Amino acid sequence: MSYTDLAGKVVVVTGAAQGIGLAYTRKLVDEGATVVLADRAADSVEKAAAALNENGSKGKAIAFATDVASANSCAELAESLTKEFGRVDGLVNNAAIFSTITMKPFWEISTDEWDRLMDVNLKGPWLLTKALLPLLRASAGASIINIGSDAVAMGRQGYLHYVASKGGVAGMTFSLSHELGEFGIRVNTLSPGPVYTEVSRDTVSSSQKEAMMARQALHRTAGPDDMTSLAAFLLSDESSYITGQTISVNGGLLHR
Repeated sequence: MSYTDLAGKVVVVTGAAQGIGLAYTRKLVDEGATVVLADRAADSVEKAAAALNENGSKGKAIAFATDVASANSCAELAESLTKEFGRVDGLVNNAAIFSTITMKPFWEISTDEWDRLMDVNLKGPWLLTKALLPLLRASAGASIINIGSDAVAMGRQGYLHYVASKGGVAGMTFSLSHELGEFGIRVNTLSPGPVYTEVSRDTVSSSQKEAMMARQALHRTAGPDDMTSLAAFLLSDESSYITGQTISVNGGLLHR
């Protein structure tokens, strides 16, 4: 399926310098969107945008150094996009702390570690959505995708702060969909199962990886490109009556 209606759309993707965020961006640029790569890793996101623009895609990639945990940084992005485009048609709240987490019992998680993760994973989507709201309202039918995690439904041990943050993201989606529906803005959660990217995850052993794959209906690992078509669909006009939903992409690891 070709999502030709992404041509001309302006989409912001956070955490876009690597991993799944970069894969979302690549897919959207390929489908003709102008994608703003918002990431706090300034050098990496500049390189990522340059590489995407060199590939001859239909769309365009624009890098913007953004810390979603900072209200000021989110406001700076909104101000720049107001001047450049006057609207935002899509927002993918993808930025999150995960790959650097060291698995541990919840009683060993420090207050600083908890707060740092929540600032990015949960407060970040709220701050950026709030900052971009006037631009989203200026679009004719904007779509927001909050990236959740099936770790919530699995009750994954050793990741309590991460699981709690992504549970909050799902709840945020439900409420936002009702608050923003009157403006024609849709909000959904894309909830991945285990996804393996170029980013190292030293806390996941090979035996854990094999055990999760054995529980899936599809006995293969998932890569970032397995997530991207759903993101493109949810940002397109093809999904204009879908909002307030959490949609899992997990190879049948969970059934809800």
